[in-house]
Amino acid sequence: MSQKIYEMVTERIVKLLEAGVIPWRRPWRSSAAVNWQTQRPYRGINALLLEAGEYATFKCITEAGGTVKKGAKGEIVVFWKWLEKENEETGELEKIPLLRYYRVFNIATQCEGLQSKRDGGAQQDHDPIEEAEQLIAGYADRPPIRFAPGRAFYRPADDIISVPPLGDYDQPEEYYCTVFHELVHSTGHAKRLNRSGITELAAFGDENYSKEELIAEIGAAMMCAVCGIDNTTMENSAAYINGWLRALKEDQRLIVQAAGKAQRAADYMQGITFESSEA
Repeated sequence: MSQKIYEMVTERIVKLLEAGVIPWRRPWRSSAAVNWQTQRPYRGINALLLEAGEYATFKCITEAGGTVKKGAKGEIVVFWKWLEKENEETGELEKIPLLRYYRVFNIATQCEGLQSKRDGGAQQDHDPIEEAEQLIAGYADRPPIRFAPGRAFYRPADDIISVPPLGDYDQPEEYYCTVFHELVHSTGHAKRLNRSGITELAAFGDENYSKEELIAEIGAAMMCAVCGIDNTTMENSAAYINGWLRALKEDQRLIVQAAGKAQRAADYMQGITFESSEA
């Protein structure tokens, strides 16, 4: 049954790609980086330096009764401080800009004892999709999944996954597609399927990295199909895949090659054994 589903998913993705789709996919709500105490968004270069989330200084955190996790490293926030200095020639006071910085910590991931001050109304109240939850729970040796806003990733060095929480998505199906994407990445770990796109150091956008992204998204589409939520995610998956195909000079033969490795990943997550361990 799974084999037929995999084939149907691959066929549909190819047809969507042939029809033309807009590349990239980021289905969660990406909130700005804000000051935890004032809820004002950081501006200028600081908006680029910080990932989405709420931040506070060490002093602010401790005064509010919270603690910074041991080993947590703060992020830099820069600002201009204006100094007054007398001009030796004219005797007039001049303002001289001095670039300064301080460090802030993410309330959700680097601190304990503090609650978010964000408006809860921005969060969606989704019910979990039981079939998808069962697939996630059935992945016997899966890495731990952590939840933080604004970004989704799998970190092979620590063997952990981080995704925005369910309430950050307009559609719960997109949450599960995102989780499956990162879980497929995790199957490439050396202790699992030992896939080169994960085990070998790859720069963002290079061929090895791009191929691994194809595998992860096709595998995610397959897992969505297995639990019956593929209809709402397939178009976005095809868009995401098309972005990486462009990086690989639109060689659609790669879909078939990536689909084979994606199938092995999907089988592995479901505990389905196969003869060859080559990924």
